Amino acid sequence: MHRRTTETTVPRTAPSPRTSPRRRTRRAATPFGAALCAVTTLTLLGTATLPAAANAPVATARTASASTQTSTQSPAAAPIVTRDDHPRSEALRAALVGLPDDEATAAVVLAGGRDGRFEGSAGVRDIRSGWAALADGRIRAGSVTKVVNASVVLQLAAENRLSLDSTVQELLPGLLTDDFTQPVTVRNLLNHTSGIQAGAGLNGPWEEQYAHRFDRLPVAEVVRTAVAKGPAFAPGEQQQYLNINYTLLALIVEKVTGHPFEAEATRRVLRPLGMRASYFPGDEVGIRGAHNRGYQLVDGVRVDVTRWRMTDRWAAGDLVSSPADLERLLVGVFTGKAVPRSQLEEMFTVPDIDGATMSAGLERFDLGDGKVVWGKSGARPGYNAGIAATRNLSRTVVYGVTGTTAKESGGPVAARFGIPAFG
Repeated sequence: MHRRTTETTVPRTAPSPRTSPRRRTRRAATPFGAALCAVTTLTLLGTATLPAAANAPVATARTASASTQTSTQSPAAAPIVTRDDHPRSEALRAALVGLPDDEATAAVVLAGGRDGRFEGSAGVRDIRSGWAALADGRIRAGSVTKVVNASVVLQLAAENRLSLDSTVQELLPGLLTDDFTQPVTVRNLLNHTSGIQAGAGLNGPWEEQYAHRFDRLPVAEVVRTAVAKGPAFAPGEQQQYLNINYTLLALIVEKVTGHPFEAEATRRVLRPLGMRASYFPGDEVGIRGAHNRGYQLVDGVRVDVTRWRMTDRWAAGDLVSSPADLERLLVGVFTGKAVPRSQLEEMFTVPDIDGATMSAGLERFDLGDGKVVWGKSGARPGYNAGIAATRNLSRTVVYGVTGTTAKESGGPVAARFGIPAFG
């Protein structure tokens, strides 16, 4: 079984690809939040990058192989709407018109609630064939993975196998350096108030990301480089959205249960909620089964980025899912099926910190006029996903989009495909 490279200060390090069914110095918001609040998009694992190999080619839209490049001049496919009795159907249908375009090549939107339902898709499965987009093809869910992660941790808390007031120092002894003089709790990790800084990540300029898209980045290296920086602020003083918090949560899950994080997440969340299309890819670079291909728009050219190794995101953002499965996750969380009600309030509690919006796994959005929505968005190269709902599920929305600017600033995908459901 494949294991992540181990470090002496880090507990076991490597998810198996076979475990799936298989000083608020820069407060960052998710793309969904950016569309609502006009703030910067989320900071993922950090800005640190791995150095390019000396002989690695710099791959751009001009140097990538011809099979990965397509012009943006593709005929638009008419939306396919299979359910259309939602009060916001007109706006949701309008969002799908014109795909593929410069924002996305395909989109699937599922909106529900008490007043009706909308199910629609548009765009193409892949640019070369022009076949209609798959309404339930698999996608990369990005940071929506954190909802699954938080659910597992809260289940363990409900079982008294850990406390949200337990500390990283207690649960993962020796991991944090002496610079961390104050205890960092599980709750601090859940709501991004830990003060732990971002570790190494496969980020940086597009050319560098693309050149290293198949690289493996061990979790141990991500953690080591994060901890080495020392704390950015005292735990609980500020909120800074970073993947490292959920990387450490996954290590805690493994320490407490003795099982790989992927196995626990699958057993505790994916299977009980019927998320049969969802899995953790581990070391795999492709997407299993039927899926819409993802593209990144570079200098007016669509570059196929479907195949990409996600080891640097792991339990913070590597889940592969489908729109229908993400809707099952949304409903399962909000109704207490994924998280026992004794712990569910943590997912709807934002710390009392100026500017904070993140809770345990979710984010709070104030739409005005007293309307509040809770949700989570995610983005990986070529893919965007989002789930959101009012607390009482009177309105819900899930979108799965092959967004061509998935990692750029702003929230155009959420603004276009998610927010109209709540207008």
